[in-house]
Amino acid sequence: MTGALVQRWLDAGELNLPLPGSGNTVARWNTLAKLSELDVVAGRLAEAHTDAVAILAELGGPPTRPGRLWGVWAAEAPGATVQAEHDGDVVTLSGTKAWCSGAGLCSDALVTARTAAGERGLFAVDLSAPGVHALPSNWRNAGMAGSDTRPVQFSATPAIPVGKPGDYLRRAGFWHGAAGVSACWLGAARAVASPLYRAVAEQHERGHADPHVAAHLGAVDAALAAGLALLVSTAEQVDAAPHSDRAELAARRLRAVIEVAVDEAIGRTARALGPAPLALDATHAGRVADLTMYVRQSHAEKDLAALGALAAR
Repeated sequence: MTGALVQRWLDAGELNLPLPGSGNTVARWNTLAKLSELDVVAGRLAEAHTDAVAILAELGGPPTRPGRLWGVWAAEAPGATVQAEHDGDVVTLSGTKAWCSGAGLCSDALVTARTAAGERGLFAVDLSAPGVHALPSNWRNAGMAGSDTRPVQFSATPAIPVGKPGDYLRRAGFWHGAAGVSACWLGAARAVASPLYRAVAEQHERGHADPHVAAHLGAVDAALAAGLALLVSTAEQVDAAPHSDRAELAARRLRAVIEVAVDEAIGRTARALGPAPLALDATHAGRVADLTMYVRQSHAEKDLAALGALAAR
């Protein structure tokens, strides 16, 4: 179902978003938030596709073809490395890449791999090419299970270099992409909080408002509003100065603020409404599980420490 939904968005042109820094970044991030509010997992895959399109545009990679879903497989994990081998103008990838979201759903992927010089290069891969093998899933959590995240093995797989080695991390758009992920978190947090909004509205209609439930909603609403306000402000900063040396600070700050909103939405909705929605509402329970896993793309205190160091400069 997730793959079909993302493909429908792709075919309908809903993933043809403005590029970051092109003058309408707020529309880009608002769309990612709205898609993730509809379906957390599909929104996560949509974000990766749109990020791949932005990376290809920024680094001069091959053009995307209509109807083909892209992934970005850049995670580095112990014991799972991919080597890029050059033979004249021909490049092939060999090795195993971990944490490949959309392993069985994507048509193409941007894959990071180590060059002979030990540098980190980025390569475009047609996943129907020889030597691509998605390994059996080792995913054990219900959260984000629909993202089909699993290891992928490459065996002398043809690849196209995208940019120069090191460009993937050095480019200005790296932090624009990191901020885009938090837009998805925000949309998913809205979806998680929706039963709490409904509960308070229904209580007021019946004339039996519970002040504690309303207080939880007030805290959640304030956190979501703060996240949205900073999202809009950060988008405006990106458009005003796409190559700013403060892009990392802005992205880390936005991710931290929206992560707080996520925690508020998940925690306070559960505290206000008790176990019933989590136990009896499959849609809500799935959203909570998916978002709880998704937000762990944040590195928690490690990211806060990096933010603090940048903010102090």
